[in-house]
This record gives sequence, C-alpha cells and structure tokens, in this order.
Amino acid sequence: MAVELCLLLLLFCGSTISEVQPIYKPPPGTLDFGFVPAKTYDTGAYHEPGAIGILFKIVHAFLYLVQPNTFPQDLIRKLAQQQFGNTQGDYQKPENVVLTLQAIYYEIGFIVSAALGLLFILLLPLVGLCFCMCRCCDNCGGEMHQRQKKNADCQRSCFATFLFVASLIISVGVLCAYAANQHLTNQVRGAKKLVNSNFKDLKIFLNDTPAQIDYLVNQYNTTKDKALSDLNNVGPVLGTRVQEQLGKEVRPALDAALTMAGAIRETKEALENVSVSVEVLQEGTERLHANLTDVKMHLSNTLNDSACNAAQAASTCNIIRNSLAQLNINANFSGLPGVSLQLARINDVLKIDLSSLVQKGYAAFNDTPDLVVNQTRNILSDIKSVLESIGSNITTFTRALPVQKILADLMVHLTQSEAYVQDYFPLVEQYDFYRWLGCLILCCMLVLILVFYYLGLLCGTCGYDKHASPTTRGCISNTGGNFLMAGVGFSFLFSWVLMIVVVLTFVTGGNVEKLVCEPFEDKNLFKVLDTPYLLNKHWKNYLAGIIFKNPNVNLTFEKVYSDCKENKGIYTSLHLEHLFNINELLNISMYTEDVALKIEHIQINLSKIILLDEIGKENLLNFSSSGIDGIDFSAYLTEINKSVTKVDLLSFANDLEARADQLPKGALENALKGHANNIRMIHNQQVVPLEQAMSTLNQSIRLLKRTSSELMVKVKNVISAVNAAQDLINNNASQVIVQETKKYMDTIIGYFEQYTEWVKESISMEVAACKPIANVIDTAVDIFLCSYIADSVNTFWFGLGGSSMFLIPAIIFAVKLSKYYRRMDTEDVYDDSSVSGTWHFTL
Repeated sequence: MAVELCLLLLLFCGSTISEVQPIYKPPPGTLDFGFVPAKTYDTGAYHEPGAIGILFKIVHAFLYLVQPNTFPQDLIRKLAQQQFGNTQGDYQKPENVVLTLQAIYYEIGFIVSAALGLLFILLLPLVGLCFCMCRCCDNCGGEMHQRQKKNADCQRSCFATFLFVASLIISVGVLCAYAANQHLTNQVRGAKKLVNSNFKDLKIFLNDTPAQIDYLVNQYNTTKDKALSDLNNVGPVLGTRVQEQLGKEVRPALDAALTMAGAIRETKEALENVSVSVEVLQEGTERLHANLTDVKMHLSNTLNDSACNAAQAASTCNIIRNSLAQLNINANFSGLPGVSLQLARINDVLKIDLSSLVQKGYAAFNDTPDLVVNQTRNILSDIKSVLESIGSNITTFTRALPVQKILADLMVHLTQSEAYVQDYFPLVEQYDFYRWLGCLILCCMLVLILVFYYLGLLCGTCGYDKHASPTTRGCISNTGGNFLMAGVGFSFLFSWVLMIVVVLTFVTGGNVEKLVCEPFEDKNLFKVLDTPYLLNKHWKNYLAGIIFKNPNVNLTFEKVYSDCKENKGIYTSLHLEHLFNINELLNISMYTEDVALKIEHIQINLSKIILLDEIGKENLLNFSSSGIDGIDFSAYLTEINKSVTKVDLLSFANDLEARADQLPKGALENALKGHANNIRMIHNQQVVPLEQAMSTLNQSIRLLKRTSSELMVKVKNVISAVNAAQDLINNNASQVIVQETKKYMDTIIGYFEQYTEWVKESISMEVAACKPIANVIDTAVDIFLCSYIADSVNTFWFGLGGSSMFLIPAIIFAVKLSKYYRRMDTEDVYDDSSVSGTWHFTL
C-alpha cells in the first residue's frame, strides 16, 4: 500500500508540474529557469570494512573454491515456477527429479563440505569415547610405561613443534572468529545512525517534492514575463523585424537617391571650379606671355653687346641666343568652351533640397515600429489576457491535485515505520548481545583448549630433564603432560559443538553470499525477479502489476533500481507515463492556440510611408538633363595635359646662370645672371599659380566626366529602385508582415515550448529524485545483510571451522607428546650383568 501511495504521489507530482515549465529552445532565445531546488542526501550507501576486509576477501576466495559455479538464474526460475505437491509422486516426476539433480550439482561444494562437517560431528565424539575407554584399559597410551628409544629426543621435539604450530593455527582461527564476532556487534551498534540517515533522506525526499513542484509552477512566470515583455515591445520586436525585411530593398534605394543628391552638389562645385579655373588660366597665360616676351627682348639686347664678340664669349652667347625661342607659353586656354549654361541648370536643380526629401523618406520608413505599436494595441491586450488566464488555470489545476494529502499520508507511514524501528532497535541490540555472548563462549572453548596446550608445552619444555628417567621426571614436566591430556579431553568434549555451529553458519552464510550478495552486486538477482510470471503466475511484469495494475507494462526491478541509483526522477524510474502522460498534458497547442489565433489577426498598414515624392523624382530627372554630358572634356584634358611653358623656366634660369659663369668677369656676366633671376621670379609668381589652377581644373573636369558618364541611366536606375521599394511597401508589405508576424508568433510560442520541455526534463531527471530509494535497498541488502551480517558470519565460521579442524592433529600430537612429559610408573632398565641386549622392567 505504501509503495502504491508513493508512486501515486510522484505521479501527481508529474501532473502538477507538467503544466508549468519549459526547457530552453534556441530559436526564440534561451530562457533561464534556474535550477530545481534539491537538497543533498546524507546517506552514503557504501561500506568500507577496514582492516578486516582482508579476511572478508579470503573468505570470498574460499567460497569461490567451494562454489565456483555462476549464479544459476535459469535453475532458480525453474525451481520458483515448478509446482511441488505434497504427494510422493510429485517429487518423482522427471522434470522435478532433473531440477533436484541440477540443484544438487550446483550445491555440490556446500553439500560435500557439510557432509564432512557432519562426519566430524558424529565421529569425533565417538572416537573420543573409544579413546577414553581404551586408555582406561591401559591401551592407546594409557599404560604408564615408556619404552626407551634412541630417537626419543627427536620424536619429542617433533611432536612439540607440530603441536605448537597447530596451536598457532588454531589461535589465528580464534582471532578471526573473535574479530568477525566483534565486527558484527560494532556494526549493529552503529547501524542506528545509518538507519536514521536513510529515514532522514526519505523525509527530505517527501518534503522537497512539494517545493520542487511549486518551483516548476512558479517558473511559468518567467515564460509569461518574457512573452509580455516581447508583447510590450511589439514595435522594437515585430516592427523592427518587418523593417529589417523591407529594408533589404528600401534602404539601398534611399541610399542611392541620397548619393545622387550628393553628386548634384559635387557637380555644382566642380562646375564652379572649372569656370573660375579657366578664367584664371586665361588671364594668367596672357600676362605670362607678355612677361616672357619682355625677357626675350632684354636678353637679346644684352647678347648684342660688344662683349659677346670676344673670342671667349662668342660661342656661349650664340648658344644662349639660339635658346631664346623656348621662352614662350605652351598651353592655350583662350579657346576652351564655357560651362556657365550647365552651372545655371544645376543651380536650378539645387533650388529643391533633394537630400531633405530623401531624409523624410528615411524618417517615414524608420517609423515602422511606431506604426506597428499603434495598430496592434487592441490585439495585444487580448493576448495578455490569454496569458494571464493560462497562469490562473495552471495554478487552479495544481491546487486541485491531492499532492499534499498523498505526501502527508506517506509521511505518516514513514514516521510510523521510523518509530517502529526506533522501538525495536534496543531489542535487536539485546539479541545481538546474546549472539555475541554465545559466539564469545564458543571462542572461549577453543581458548581453554589452547591454554591447556600452551601450558603443557611451556611446563613440559621448561621442566623436562633429559637426564631424568621416566619414573623420576619432575613435577613441572609431569604437570605439562597433564595439561596436554586435559586439552585433549576438552577437545573431544567441545569440538563437535563447535562443528555444529560451523556447519550451520557455513551452509547459511555461504549460500547467502553466493545466492544473494554476489547476484545483487552484478544485478543478476534483479534479472531473476524480473522473470515473467515468476512472482505471480498471472502477471508478466510483477512490479508493473503492483503499481499500474497492468502487468504488460515493461517495468523491471533492475531498471528501477539502476535509475534510482543514478538519482533520476521517480517519474522516469517508475515509468509513470503509463499512469499520467505529461506529454499529453504538455501538448503546447492547448496553451498556445488562443495566443496564435490572436497574433494571426494582427493587421499592419504601411501605405502611409512615402520614400520619395514626385518632386524629388523630377529633380533627379532635371539633374540628368542639365547638359554636363555635353561638355567638351577632350578639349579641356588636351590643354590640361600640356605644360604652362615650352621649357621649364627654373631649368632655363639655372642653365643661363651656368653659361654666365663661363664668361669672363664683367658686366655681361652680371647682366645674364640678372636675367636668370628675373626668369626665376616669373616662374614663382606666375607659373606656379597657373599650375595649381590647372590641377584644380584637371580634378573638376575628371569628376564631371565621371558623373556625366551614363548619367541618364544612373538616374533612371535610382528612380526605378525607389519606385520598386515603394511598390513593395504599398503592395507586397502585407506578405512580409504575415511572414514576420508568424516568426514573431513562433518566438512567443517558443517560450512556452521551452517551458514545457524544461518541465518534462525536470520531471524526468530532477523532481523527486529517487536516490533515497536505491539507498534504502543498498542499505538493507548490500550493507546490512551482506557487508554486516553475511561477511561477519562467514568470517566467523571460517575462523572457527579452521580451528576445529586443526584440533584433530593437535589431539594426536598432544597425546604423543604427553608421554614424554608425564611421570611413568615403570621404565625399561638395561642390566649390564645379564645377557647382552636384555632389558628389565623396574617398578
């Protein structure tokens, strides 16, 4: 009944929780539900025997020698399922005979060992009785006469050594038996703490379950809050998603229009630069031409001086005179066409601020989230109401389940069981004291025998005088021999009692170890219990029949134990889905159908968004027809690519100065150097500004050339892109809105899916983790039955049995040795006067 209540409790736990929480789901974003509260269990279902564990391993090895066969699963199943009647004929059936023979074959080691023990029990007292009667008739060493032998000292030493070794072995056996006896008592005394720890864990198991359920239920608020947060931010969430999808075409179109507006301004600046640069170049080249003409005239007059006729200067003067033709302008800007018409048209285009119009389009498109908020306000309030009602339904359903009542009933049963254990534990300790006392008495029997043997060896060895005759041996030696015979007598009296205890504990403890403890450790015992129709001939699965009243459910002892050992939730361990399927309860459609319907009714109208009006488009067309593509760019580039003068004036001036240095010192030289300086001044003051103006003209002309290239096509492409984006907003935005609304709905629904998946995972792995149940089984079987009782009992009979077996050689050696220690009544005396080799008895 208690088991059924426990299972029902955890079933209801599953039902309560299943309505509540999710696990994570990446697409909508992971929700953090934290960790299900769980306390740590105190019980460590593991026993470390300590130093005596070595003895336990030795006993296990001995039992393996006695019984090396593997656990007989099939045999036990057949024996359990076989019907043995009360009539003799049932046992004579062939199948029953076969099973009996198989059982005997498996137990042959125990049977042979037990048979030897029974022979020991029967024969040793009988042999002792016969031995006593024989000695009373002065036979079997009972005659107080010792014949003299040459090797008497050697025999005495050997008998003493063998007896001492046998006594040591018996002593070791007694110590093993005593240690096992004391170990069992110590463990029984300390078992109360382990029992209390198991009860404490079970109470934690029951007390924590409601808190875990409440935690799962309360975590619905995390889901609801996240959903409400997204709903409150429907503009940034849904509006932004719609905006991002439309923006893939809208933003490039507006960017192209804005780029074209910038190109118009750049075109105006370039035209202005061309107009100014051409005017500067025309005026500058005229002034430069006049100055260069004047320089040539003055140089020519200087070269006509009589000093140039001298032989040393004639050649130099002629060279200079021949180079004067190079002092002339090279580029002619007077014939370049003007750009005033194009500049006037561009100025007309710029009267309309195209950039401002494009920015208005940006602003209108960026207001998409606000439009979404304004147009979904009523629907969002309905969705919030649905979310609140779901939370209320979960709380109502949770409170309607009788979880607390079931937990309270289980707690009552647990408390009663704990009280029962606490009440009877002193009785257990009392009976264990009687057991301990009985085992101690058995050990004392052997100790008494050992005391006689050790005293006999001590007195006999210390009191023995090899020079004394058998009839004149000392009192100490004689006492030693008497102690040895006393030990022999007590050996015959006690050995059969000891062997009875050994046989009984051997058969019981050995079979418990081989048939319970070892198969429990490797789980073969569970496989036997899980055999179909074994525990109940009408049930395929016994555990499922008890819990679910449905023996066809695949629920096994082994799987339940393994899952609880791994601290899984009891819902998973006991397969409670057959009583309560949380997958059906956590069907997401039952929670999200209303939410989905509300979200699907969201209608958003974006027709108010105007990206670029007709004025802006007309402005772009006016720019394309401004005429900048009609400028004669080749004429400009031809003159721009020329140098200002035919010769570099700086080079000419330097060369002129070098020529002057070749002339004799005088007025001619100085005059030529003055002309050179004048040429440098002309270069710095007139040529350099002209070159700068030409550079500006070059940049502006090339910019205009690039801008005018296929200008009409470019403008039409921009207008087409804007029109396509506008058409997308006006005509196809509804499809985008539907797609993004569905994604938005999936995001909201995804939070519930995360919650339900998290609840399923938590129920399966964390809620009502059944580690305490596995600990109770381990404590009862592995620790109490096997580690405490079976190992201790097996070690006890191992030590006691070994000591009892070595009593036989000890009896033999003690009887033989006592003859050398006791004072004899007669002895053999050799008479020298008589015939050689004749011995006489002396009384």
